[in-house]
Amino acid sequence: MNPIDLVVTVCAVLSPATCEETRLVLSFNGSLRQCAMAAPPYIAQWVDEHPKWTAVKWRCEYPHSNDRAEKGTTPLAG
Repeated sequence: MNPIDLVVTVCAVLSPATCEETRLVLSFNGSLRQCAMAAPPYIAQWVDEHPKWTAVKWRCEYPHSNDRAEKGTTPLAG
């Protein structure tokens, strides 16, 4: 399994104009397109754990080898 970043744009429930990106690190064996189609259960889990936020869009990316761990990055098994 390879690490893939699931990049989710989330907006505050009480202030829908307040949005930010959060990255979830998935162990996923598939393409970026397959990752995006398989993402909803992972996003639902994150939203369950962060009820003040709602997900509005998402995409999958391969991690960049020179990136540092970012605040808000959550490892998930897939």
